[in-house]
Formats: sequence, C-alpha cells, structure tokens
Amino acid sequence: MYPADLVAPMAKDLTDYGFESLQTPEAVEEVLGQKEGTVLVVVNSVCGCAAANARPGAKISMDNDKKPAKAVTVFAGVDKAATDKARAYMLPYPPSSPSIGLFKDGKLVHFLERHHIEGRSAEIIAANLKMAYDQYC
Repeated sequence: MYPADLVAPMAKDLTDYGFESLQTPEAVEEVLGQKEGTVLVVVNSVCGCAAANARPGAKISMDNDKKPAKAVTVFAGVDKAATDKARAYMLPYPPSSPSIGLFKDGKLVHFLERHHIEGRSAEIIAANLKMAYDQYC
C-alpha cells in the first residue's frame, strides 16, 4: 500500500474533476450494482501512464455531448478492497491498473486495459472513450 500523502494529489486529480472516489467495497457495490444507467470507472494508479495518459484521457473524454451519468474511481494499491470489488465487476479481464471501464445497466460494455493506455496519448484515450459514450450513453 502507498502512503496517503503520496497518492492524495493523484486521487485529487480525478475527484477535483467530479469523479467520485469509491474507497470501500460497499461503495463500489452501491454504484456498480445498479441495473440502470451508465457509469465510467477509472482504476487509478501511481504509475506514469496513469498520470500522463489515463487520468487526462478520462477527464478530456467527459467533454462530449453524450457521457456517462456517473464517473467514479478506485485507487489500486491504496483502496485494495474497493479495487478488488470493482475488478470483480470487470471480469473476465485480468486486474490492470490503470484501466477504464464503461458500464451500462450494470454490465461492462467497454474496457481499456493498461496495454491500451500505455504509449497512447490522452487525446487518443479520450477519443476511444467518446466513441464508446456515443454508442452506449
């Protein structure tokens, strides 16, 4: 687990932008257990590709005519139980951080694993997510 003071700015990067931080399995269940609506879930991380690509891409993607009704985040390596619960909803994909999932009516409909994020610009990630929003939101 990472020290809270180290990761606070990394978590704040999304929460300051309107993403809700889910820090317990119960909070994850409350959001992802819903059978109606759309939810974007960012599995945040301390790695460079989260800072340079995933978080900025997720934020840019929210500037779209269609977007998820709710945007949330869990932090891998910080909120282990909440992250494990979110990842259970993302099966059959293996654990990946960072990663980004779009849920519609309680089902995972679009997923970006770490290998889709590494080496790609925030703008490419945002464009990918916007296409998913246009289709599912």
